[in-house]
Amino acid sequence: MSTPTSAQGRALELRRQIEYHNYRYHVLDDPEISDAEYDRLLKELKSLEAKHPELAAPDSPTQRVGATPVGELRDVTHAVPMLSLDNAFLDEDLLAFDKRVRDKLELGDDARVEYAAEPKLDGLAVSFRYEKGKLVQAATRGDGLHGEDITHNVLELKSVPHRLDGSPPGVLEVRGEVFMTIAGFKRMNEQALKDGEKVFVNPRNSAAGSMRQLDPNLIRKRPLDVFFYGLGETDWQLPARHSEALDQLKKWGLKISPLIKVVQGAAGCLEYYRDIGARRAKLSYEIDGVVYKVNSYRQQRELGFVSRAPRWAIAHKFPAHEENTVVREVEFQVGRTGALTPVARLEPVFVGGVTVSNATLHNMDEVERKDVRIGDTVVIRRAGDVIPEIVKVILEKRPKSARKVKLPLQCPVCGSEVERVEGEAVARCTGGLFCPAQRKEALRHFAARRALDIEGLGSKIIDQLVDGGLVNSPADLYSLTLEQIAGLERMAEKSAQNLLDALAKSKSTTLARFLYALGIRDVGESTAAALAAYFGKIDALLEADEAAIQEVPDVGPIVAAHVHHFFQQPQNRAVIDGLRQRGVHWPAQQRRAAASEGALNGKTFVLTGSLDSMSRDQAADRIAALGGKVSGSVSKKTAYVVAGADPGSKLAKAQELGVTVLDEAGFLKLLETSP
Repeated sequence: MSTPTSAQGRALELRRQIEYHNYRYHVLDDPEISDAEYDRLLKELKSLEAKHPELAAPDSPTQRVGATPVGELRDVTHAVPMLSLDNAFLDEDLLAFDKRVRDKLELGDDARVEYAAEPKLDGLAVSFRYEKGKLVQAATRGDGLHGEDITHNVLELKSVPHRLDGSPPGVLEVRGEVFMTIAGFKRMNEQALKDGEKVFVNPRNSAAGSMRQLDPNLIRKRPLDVFFYGLGETDWQLPARHSEALDQLKKWGLKISPLIKVVQGAAGCLEYYRDIGARRAKLSYEIDGVVYKVNSYRQQRELGFVSRAPRWAIAHKFPAHEENTVVREVEFQVGRTGALTPVARLEPVFVGGVTVSNATLHNMDEVERKDVRIGDTVVIRRAGDVIPEIVKVILEKRPKSARKVKLPLQCPVCGSEVERVEGEAVARCTGGLFCPAQRKEALRHFAARRALDIEGLGSKIIDQLVDGGLVNSPADLYSLTLEQIAGLERMAEKSAQNLLDALAKSKSTTLARFLYALGIRDVGESTAAALAAYFGKIDALLEADEAAIQEVPDVGPIVAAHVHHFFQQPQNRAVIDGLRQRGVHWPAQQRRAAASEGALNGKTFVLTGSLDSMSRDQAADRIAALGGKVSGSVSKKTAYVVAGADPGSKLAKAQELGVTVLDEAGFLKLLETSP
């Protein structure tokens, strides 16, 4: 019988061998041993750990199976947002993208940008976080800012290493796509039919549904795989090119697509697109297009981002799938800002591997332009994950009984008046925070990280609070008791107390955050900051007319009208009064008659590393309050780079461009000397 010392050595050796053969099999697709021999190694390790429980390390290959189901999927905030990509559907779209890239980089018409191209998998985007080489967390993309913790399921995927090879960085967050092979999907459905179980519709939904299961033991039965394609947060000193970073990921044991290719210019992109399109039907997994990324990280930083998408990447979609079906009815859904969206309820039809029964009509202008009527036969298009849309009406098949779609006069949820401003396509419920449909979304927005930042107040809790009649407006959040919160489903007393503490903490905020949290139409973070800086006090803003609001820099007549209208609604004023009465407050600041009076007006800051005296969000608020702006990338136009502890590559970029770098002490001194 092995002694503890020899058992420990053998266990380490077995783990090393198993992980090595996992890498050969799942990453390189070049196994060195038979499945039977691999199984013998795993069986020996299991037996050894059973005899010596103290050797059963959490990252052992044996821990991929038999895990305990979780109670719920926890919310995860992405350290670096998981951005979406703009789409190109035509060759002309790709050519326009390439021109925008060259123009932004100030390259000539004859210049050819180097792109990294790869197939666009039709699966589930997941973020995998490694610390000191060990997998510590995995999360779905979610809304790009917040996802769901699926670590328990990812640990079951053999193509995802628990520990990286070599010498990986201290923090390495990699993005990948979890997908299901076509053959595996068919086998799974065949077995489900034999067992009398539910049959899945397509590999994409099967992969997404599998990864959101609460019981990780189910993952073992499903043919899931993963390709890694990008990076999130990391302290790694990146190589010069994206393709080189992917090569290094592979050396650390992470599986990347074998079809990645570096191409030159738009012509190279189109050649790659046609080549992958021709091979698409023979691939063992589903793809819905290809992705092009500017290969140079320096050029990526220079290009930056627009809205929620990078300027340096685009998804070139394959032609959409289309089918015909019948419009049964048109209903109206109410969004967070009160927008009424007409949704067509369809005769179910199978389009591109998915059964479609609903399609958005966007707004009444779209309904009228396409002349969609209830009873019409229409063409439905689905392209990848894009929401199905009605392409056109087949007029020859229009029945005499077809009915025109009418905009409701009252909100279908709360009964408030529906308003459609002249010249605007969107109609809106005027119920504001009173409308239950807007209430949940308004609360989610209110609690978001860049708003009041109420940690732990997730969508599921908000649903329960609203559905249970405990919260009808944001002000009601601050009247909740420990007993009320603890009485919610899956909410223990400790969790309830944590939420109460988070609510108490959120009462201390800034005027800019407070205005943004109210969810005023078209008022984003920068506009909220501009309003706060200009008026100084909320009472001054409450009493301002449209003309006064238009005096705020970058606020035009439309936004001014929205702001003024919002503050004129009695129910909105009541919510604001309720919040202030319950203790929500912010530091007093002097009114600034014009943005030019801000000490940091026109100056752009970039933050990197961590600060001891404040969070980066708080630093950004301080800069905005003084008229400055915060950017995510360093350029020649950057005034200052604030470098805290463990700064990233932005520091090197600043030094390369000769941008002034401030340490924390210098930054605080600048703030103190700026009235």
